[in-house]
Amino acid sequence: MAEADTRAPEPETEDEVVGLPASLVRAVEEALEEGEAEKVSELISELHPADMADLLESLSPVQRAELLGQIGQTLDPEVLSYLDSDLREDVSETLGAKEIARVLKRLESDDALEFFEDLSEELRTQVLARVPVTIRRLLQEGLEYPEDSAGRLMQREVVVVPAIWTVGETIDYMRSHKKQMERDFYDLYVVDPRYRPIGKIPLSRVLRNKRHVPIMDLLDEGVRSVPVTMDQDDVAYLFKQYSLLSAPVVDTAERLVGVVTIDDIVHVVEEETEDDLLKLGGVTETNVYSAVLETTKSRFTWLLVNLGTAVLASLVIGIFEATLQQAVALAILLPIVASMGGNAGTQTVTVAVRALALKQLSGGASQRFITKELLVGVANGFLFAGLVGLVAWIWFGNPLIGVVIALAMIINMAAAGLFGTLIPITLEKLNIDPAVASSVFLTTVTDVVGFFAFLGLAALILL
Repeated sequence: MAEADTRAPEPETEDEVVGLPASLVRAVEEALEEGEAEKVSELISELHPADMADLLESLSPVQRAELLGQIGQTLDPEVLSYLDSDLREDVSETLGAKEIARVLKRLESDDALEFFEDLSEELRTQVLARVPVTIRRLLQEGLEYPEDSAGRLMQREVVVVPAIWTVGETIDYMRSHKKQMERDFYDLYVVDPRYRPIGKIPLSRVLRNKRHVPIMDLLDEGVRSVPVTMDQDDVAYLFKQYSLLSAPVVDTAERLVGVVTIDDIVHVVEEETEDDLLKLGGVTETNVYSAVLETTKSRFTWLLVNLGTAVLASLVIGIFEATLQQAVALAILLPIVASMGGNAGTQTVTVAVRALALKQLSGGASQRFITKELLVGVANGFLFAGLVGLVAWIWFGNPLIGVVIALAMIINMAAAGLFGTLIPITLEKLNIDPAVASSVFLTTVTDVVGFFAFLGLAALILL
């Protein structure tokens, strides 16, 4: 008898465990170039919809169109729900209205609306003419809700039961309406005669109880309903604050119209985090597929504002032109003061913007946060003042230069801590997005304060 192979299996590489392997992308590209349709089908046959979406994003426009042409009606609708929003319109043009209509029929209502809203007006009209009346009505109603609202986010497939039912009646209802129960769900919503949600029940709790038990005995009361117009940022906050897995969405009459689930919130958090991160860098678009001219236009505005603030800082330097001409060491050390203040301020602004987004600066928390960051700025100012002052003294052999840069460092880093909190908080009160404008104004403050403090002290002490 042959001995059994006791060798351990070869460990999977990180690429094979996480995400789409680069080797698979290259293999698909080569197969497409060589026109081997069967090989392409074999390579992508077992891909998860999310990985298939990544593959489409990795291919060139020509290869993408060729692959979509080969896939035809075998394309899993879920692929489009994972596809980057910047590519949806491009992929839609390739698929055509007829194929899109087929896909929308098989997607959950929230995914269908998310995909549909990214289409061009012309394509929307063509698609609406090809979908059933019920789907058409849901898509049209969805677009009437504000962008980035709970109405755009919610799923319309909800399992609703009246308060007078028992566990047995509820189970019998779900079994007899199999078509309506095709989608996975985790909570049942109980409504009153006016269709207003009065509570929810986890599906597992229903299954654990006897048939005769009244539904009302199992109810989780005090369900937090979400208005259909609530901003998705606020919906995400509710989920985080109260550890929700789902929440009912209600219209102006408090009637149940849909449900937001935790998977939707994960996408919202990712989207909002990415958006705030880009705004802190003065970038308002995320489309890596857009043309050079389009990207240039989108970034021009804040670069122009930055140019204006840089000119303001230069004017401050110009005031001390005579001082600079008499001490070359000042020109060498000047960027250190401005750079340290700018970096310290950026750290504070980042924390402040995050705290504002998480609603952590209400009431007295705002004052405590400002005081804390000011003290942190002062503490770091003294620490780096000692270090930089000593280096400047040794470098230029003049202890007074060390004193000047040390004092300027303390002043500028204190200003960075103070204005790094005040600027975003003030912008928030003025209904201006602090993630967009804070860094521009803060850079101006730290540059102006740093230059003025350093050169002003030099004029007083050295000259």
